[in-house]
Amino acid sequence: MLYVRAIRKVPGIKVEAIPLYLPPDRKTTGNELDKHVFFGAISLYLREKVPLFRKMPGFLDKVFDTMPMLKIASRFSGTTRTEGLEDITLHMIEGDNAFRKYEVDRLVRYLTRNEKPDVIHLSNALIIGLARQLKRRINVKIVCSLLNEDDWIEEMAEPFRSKAWKLIAAEASYIDTFITPSKYYRDLFIQKTGLTGNNIRIVPLGFDPGVDALVKENEHSPSIGYLCRVNHMNGFDKIVDAFISLKSTSTYKDLMLHVCGGYTGDDKQFIKEQIAKLREKGFKSSVKIYPEFQANSKQEFFSNIDVMSVPVRKLDGYGLYILEANAAGIPVVQPATGAFPEILETTGGGVIYAPDTVEALSANLDMLLLDKERRRKLSASGITGVRENLSLENMASNLSDTYYNLAQNAADK
Repeated sequence: MLYVRAIRKVPGIKVEAIPLYLPPDRKTTGNELDKHVFFGAISLYLREKVPLFRKMPGFLDKVFDTMPMLKIASRFSGTTRTEGLEDITLHMIEGDNAFRKYEVDRLVRYLTRNEKPDVIHLSNALIIGLARQLKRRINVKIVCSLLNEDDWIEEMAEPFRSKAWKLIAAEASYIDTFITPSKYYRDLFIQKTGLTGNNIRIVPLGFDPGVDALVKENEHSPSIGYLCRVNHMNGFDKIVDAFISLKSTSTYKDLMLHVCGGYTGDDKQFIKEQIAKLREKGFKSSVKIYPEFQANSKQEFFSNIDVMSVPVRKLDGYGLYILEANAAGIPVVQPATGAFPEILETTGGGVIYAPDTVEALSANLDMLLLDKERRRKLSASGITGVRENLSLENMASNLSDTYYNLAQNAADK
């Protein structure tokens, strides 16, 4: 959705955002996505998992993929488990089995109902097989975003994992330009696929702070913040352990931990275990959880913390939460992994640490909590860095340049 919001800031560009598989969550996307859903998730899943449905006629797709049915299915869409979904993942990448001809034809008719688009932008490489299907039917330039495909693919068992990257490499010839937000993820994609990367352009994600995003100073106990989905992969247990370590000392008797994000059913047992650790130490009442991952909660969250950390376990290709924190004047403490060094070099709004251990995290949180002057300098740098270098306007400009160059090249041929 960030790409849609960015490009809609550019005058003269008409944008349509079309959902695949499931209807959008209107609470988070508003009316930014089209109401039509293509390649409905229920029929896609049934064809893959139930032999009886593999050759089902199109009218049954329409029965299963009605909006009420898809809305029910969307309630169960938060899983991070790849087990049992390996084949369907490979079919989506390869395209022929997942994207049935008549449904691709329906999408093409919809895309060209008024005039042919100049550029089609695919949201990620897990649906790269759709590019070949579209190229066969429309002479159009295709852009594909790259970010976090490895989150899903690397969780797959072999030989599915290797097959997925090989299939992406095979289908990449149908993509005119890939875009990714960081040098780190560009290099990772090249390493995994064996591609040259000549057509990969780095377009850093941007953040639009808005006029009210800057948080006013608020009198509160020393406080640490965590802003992300609450799960094991994002290192919530690491921030809990660092918090317990600091709060157990005489210096931080009043230390608070503020948590803003969300979780899925898969995360519940993990969260119970973290709460049990806090309860055992008598620190549960020193943790505040913000129930909604929305603007008002975030404003309150940022106004009550001094420093923030999301000590993810995976090597992350980006981290918008860093931009959000820096734009609000909150310095961050992040492991020196993935794209974090790139981002913080650009914003100047935090520190990185190595090795990636709870002890190093605790030490750096301790250092910033005790050094108010350094926090002030990092805060000022972060505010300036996001607004001048990583704004949504900058992202929109880079994105529109990509589109215009592709459209111009097509016109010149």
